[in-house]
Amino acid sequence: MKAAVYEGPRTVKVKDVPDAKIEHPCDIIVKVTTTNICGSDLHMYEGRTSFESGRTLGHENMGQVVEVGPAVRKVQVGEYVVLPFNIACGFCKQCEQGLTNYCLTMQPEPALAGAAYGFADMGPYQGGQAELLRVPYGDFNALRLGEDAAERQTDYVMLADIFPTGYHATEMAHVKPGDQTIVFGAGPVGLMAAYSALLKGAGRVWVADHQPDRLRMAEEIGAIAINTAEQDPAEVVKEATLGLGADNGCECVGYQAHDPQGHEDAGLTLNGLIDSVRFTGDIGVVGVFLPQDPGGAEAQGELEAQGKVPIDFGMMWFKGQRMGTGQAPVKKYNRALRDLIAGGKAKPSFVVSHELGLDEAPAAYEHFDARDEGWTKVVLHPNGHGNGHKR
Repeated sequence: MKAAVYEGPRTVKVKDVPDAKIEHPCDIIVKVTTTNICGSDLHMYEGRTSFESGRTLGHENMGQVVEVGPAVRKVQVGEYVVLPFNIACGFCKQCEQGLTNYCLTMQPEPALAGAAYGFADMGPYQGGQAELLRVPYGDFNALRLGEDAAERQTDYVMLADIFPTGYHATEMAHVKPGDQTIVFGAGPVGLMAAYSALLKGAGRVWVADHQPDRLRMAEEIGAIAINTAEQDPAEVVKEATLGLGADNGCECVGYQAHDPQGHEDAGLTLNGLIDSVRFTGDIGVVGVFLPQDPGGAEAQGELEAQGKVPIDFGMMWFKGQRMGTGQAPVKKYNRALRDLIAGGKAKPSFVVSHELGLDEAPAAYEHFDARDEGWTKVVLHPNGHGNGHKR
């Protein structure tokens, strides 16, 4: 089968690799019809993680079941399914509490928790930017889709990661109807956080970034854009809230946050939120932060290379703010969000700018990594149907 394989910093090649196969009675094999390039893939693409050369990328996947193991009871061949990026067992202590993002069974390193497809430090599993994908514990991990799945793939594939992840940011920030919410980052996850806040009935949502094309998309869904190259988000929000600040905020950028001039500062967005959110407000952090950053010493400093980020903790403490962090437990939200899509209440495909074939993955990574104008979210179709530029 063909797959998009990481070959080293900023090098992805589409190569022939061994076909995915059943390795455990609970496995299923999915023919991947739609898979996304994620912003967190870029950390690996740029060599800023421990991701190994030779592994297949891709943790945002959906497709059609083509084979099931002998212990699979629910999922059937021919069904369309979307796969949470979290690979979970369903029966460990964490999974029993709904914390599938920190599964203890699927992570082979005893000191760690959590597993994912094609992701650094989250187990040995291959990614889904390939023609076929092995899905462990298919009955638990696969979310079955309805009869509209084939024609609405660009909506449903967002359930693999970015829609639940953006929603999770708003959950950790405790966004409620009428709230005033600020989102740092207008990438796909930031846009999903803003979209989720609006779906929850937030009265006003600001999105701060310095990419004009992404800020335009934020405005299209009803958010207020703040161009950080021209304005200080905290000052904008405080001016609009009698000096108090937003009720809550979401961090959707991560450890490679940088200013409009390109200077990296891992604390930039965190400190922006501490400044922007009111006393006793809540902050949800879903942007990726890691304990080791191989490129961090050169880009920022020795402390940042060890995951030690300088934040205004004194001000955060003084303001009595609360901060939630971590990857999203996708299964906690994906069924409800699926039904919002099926019922016509949500259309997360608004972020998609390009639908491409798998062979175009290397160029797509290059454009997406460069934040080229108009490259907001790339969808790959490993088994055909890529049609180029969408928006």
